[in-house]
Amino acid sequence: MEHFYTIIEGTNFTQLDWAIVALYLAVSVGIGIIANRYVANMVDFVVAGRGVRTALAVATLTGTELGLVTVMYCAQKGFTGGFAAFHIGIASGVVTFFVGLTGFIVVRLRRCGAITIPDYYRMRYGKKTQIIGGLMLSLGGILNMGMFLKAGSMFIVGITGLQSEAALTWVMVGLLGLVLFYTVLGGMISVILTDYIQFVVLSLGLFLATGLMIQAIGWDHIFEKVIELKGEAGFNPLMAESGFGIDYVVWMCFLGLVNCALWPTAVARALSCDSEETVKKQYMWSSISFTIMFIVPYFWGICALVYITETPLLSEAFFPANGAAAIDTLYGMPILMGRILPAGIIGIITASMIAAFMSTHDSYLLCWSSVLTNDVFAPILGSRMTEKLKVFLARILIVVIGVIILIISFVYPLKAELWDYMAVTGAIYFTGAFALLFGGLYWRRASSTGAVLALFTGGISVLGLPAVQEKVLYWLGMGSEAVARIMTVCSSERVGLAAIVLSLFMMWMGSIFFPDHKEQVQEEM
Repeated sequence: MEHFYTIIEGTNFTQLDWAIVALYLAVSVGIGIIANRYVANMVDFVVAGRGVRTALAVATLTGTELGLVTVMYCAQKGFTGGFAAFHIGIASGVVTFFVGLTGFIVVRLRRCGAITIPDYYRMRYGKKTQIIGGLMLSLGGILNMGMFLKAGSMFIVGITGLQSEAALTWVMVGLLGLVLFYTVLGGMISVILTDYIQFVVLSLGLFLATGLMIQAIGWDHIFEKVIELKGEAGFNPLMAESGFGIDYVVWMCFLGLVNCALWPTAVARALSCDSEETVKKQYMWSSISFTIMFIVPYFWGICALVYITETPLLSEAFFPANGAAAIDTLYGMPILMGRILPAGIIGIITASMIAAFMSTHDSYLLCWSSVLTNDVFAPILGSRMTEKLKVFLARILIVVIGVIILIISFVYPLKAELWDYMAVTGAIYFTGAFALLFGGLYWRRASSTGAVLALFTGGISVLGLPAVQEKVLYWLGMGSEAVARIMTVCSSERVGLAAIVLSLFMMWMGSIFFPDHKEQVQEEM
């Protein structure tokens, strides 16, 4: 631990930078207080009254999907994979443009008048599917958020050089408390207003930091060093040596679709738009910002790799030759920024990163609380669930979910890179959701039985988590060598792709052999 403090104490973070961060946080809290005046019902709280137009929609969508956790896991992928990691951002941008051009899924979903994805399940498949879908969505979503808090706090500790064993804990608690405060007050109105400010601050921070990194390390030198360290594998994601491979690339293309058309926090932005035309424009313009703003953090991770391997003290800490424990690669990018960015500038960058942290957390907390309120508790309570009670319950659930993710941050052993953890936990929901949305929106014969089977089948994605996979295999009585061999073959991306295929198959089988009758669905609704 003392060695770690020696590593991070070289930061340029000063009292001026703390003042800049504090000012930004004060503005965010003020917005939450003001937004509270405009929340009259659940539509205001969840989808901002469906009054969001193109420019604000693009800003809030980008602000939400590019959180600090995104910057951290992208930088980690750049650190470990080099320029080959760029394929993830490119795939996301291309697929987002396709969704905007065609309106695939999101336009038809908005046309239905649903305010959440499980709300559409109710309209198409009945109340039972809505409740099961809401529970599956919340489970996958809350687990997906489990590492957000820790990753964001690691950034702040790494860039500021906080010298305390309790620093990570207190930063996590403080950041979570701040986000809970203004999200509980203002709902989606608060989220969208802060997202817009965060989009502006984050954009400035991204490009400013990138320019300073290039100036400090050298543009040509960055490429030369990656070639020296990784060879062709540092640029070609199709090579197995890159750490990716063809199956991983295919998995990333599907995740690009998930990020924009299936993930509830992104879909919430489409449902908040004032027209279908705005929805399409939002996605088409966001495809550009998505590509740029995902690739930039990969580049930061690459810069961190180059800088760290050429700094003896850091190189020994991240790549120890004596078998000692290495510093988590998530710390690479914030340590680089803390050492090369000048005072004042580093405060602006840190404020932009905290902005990214808040824009993701507020949207996710609001999303999962809204799903549980509208799609689990409301169908169960029926007419007893008034609009006032819905808003109150959603606010209570925001706090409860916040406590849960704080606990997960402390107890879960992250045995994979952060991005791969998030892809798998999200897959618990989205593998089944794709079958339900695609089937329900584009196939008349999709049935409620097929929908339920697809939802439960998607749950097998949890086996893509190394910690879960390892426990299951040992529970089955397998030895260490067999466990290692199976885990190598059954990688997270292969488990995820298998879950997608199986969910679609179960949707087809269930719908063919157990078709719905119109009267049956109407009774369930």
